[in-house]
Amino acid sequence: MTENRPYQQCTRCIMDTTDLEITFNEEGHCNHCVEYFALAPYYAYKGAETDRQLQETVAKIKEAGKNSDYDVMVGVSGGVDSTYVAYLAKKLGLRILAFHFDNGWNSELAVKNVENIVKKLDVDYQTWVVDWEEFRDLQISFLKASVANAETPTDHAFLAATYHLCAKYNIKYFLSGSNFATEGILPDSWGYNAKDVKHLKGIHKLFGKIPFKTYPLLGFNREFYYTYVKKIRMVRLLNLVPYVKSDAMKVIQDELGWVYYGGKHYESVFTRFFQAYYLPQKFNIDKRLAHLSTLICSGQITREQALEEMKQDVYPPDLLAEDKEYVIKKLGMNSEEFEAILKAPAKHYSDYPNDEKRLKFIYKTYNKLRGR
Repeated sequence: MTENRPYQQCTRCIMDTTDLEITFNEEGHCNHCVEYFALAPYYAYKGAETDRQLQETVAKIKEAGKNSDYDVMVGVSGGVDSTYVAYLAKKLGLRILAFHFDNGWNSELAVKNVENIVKKLDVDYQTWVVDWEEFRDLQISFLKASVANAETPTDHAFLAATYHLCAKYNIKYFLSGSNFATEGILPDSWGYNAKDVKHLKGIHKLFGKIPFKTYPLLGFNREFYYTYVKKIRMVRLLNLVPYVKSDAMKVIQDELGWVYYGGKHYESVFTRFFQAYYLPQKFNIDKRLAHLSTLICSGQITREQALEEMKQDVYPPDLLAEDKEYVIKKLGMNSEEFEAILKAPAKHYSDYPNDEKRLKFIYKTYNKLRGR
């Protein structure tokens, strides 16, 4: 890392040296957009070729689900991507079990959006509610660890719960809202693999107080079981369609009564506070840079539009004050305790136990075997 390097911003997207590991070529293009365009032939929508792939995928999903009550499970958060995935899945004639992971941080608007989705699409619905005391203890552990990947408790549990419910209902495919068109850029230095159960347990052991009893854990052995024994697969449906976020938002607003909540992943109060305040204040990380840079690379906005967007207030002062008070109170802290966490020296995920090397080797081998 080079923390004292001069400020520089990519001349093609808007990523800059707030990513301490960023590099630039002779044209001033950063490694992130260079990699985006290198991967685009594999993950971006390619017209008729991708249309055929979509038809083949839907046929496989329906064939796998013929002896079950559902063809697919779709996680719905109330956000744009997951809502549009559910909408498309219904249009494609798939029998859907909608699944919502409730970690205690849903905004009222997100709850209403989810209710509208389920009602208007007329699909069955399952909620997984985590034990709040266990989850809060783990979430506080990651905050005390001073790592940037403090959303790991949610991301890990969501995936573990997804696999568990697929196995329970004999569903062989689940559809993810993650996609290349709007999420193809995200610096490695801004987070870490949420599936690393050794990392999660290591931080919990150091800072946690409440033992796991119901919190859903995954780990590679469980993932291997679900993938190879139960033959459960994830499909990134939005990579198989010409996904334009603004168009998708208009569709779900018109057809499902969906209401915008102000920012990417802001359907969660904690995520809104984490991305718009905690990360910028403690780590100098503004995730809008990555999100808008991806939209530039996918041709959905111009660089000039992205720069104008970055001038907007990421967190209106009145909402920040309201959210900050709410988050601190819900976590069972006082202002002094939270400020101490905010001012503590930032740590890197590698400062804590992790299985990075082994997992990289395993997933690299796994992807080779699958021809990726």
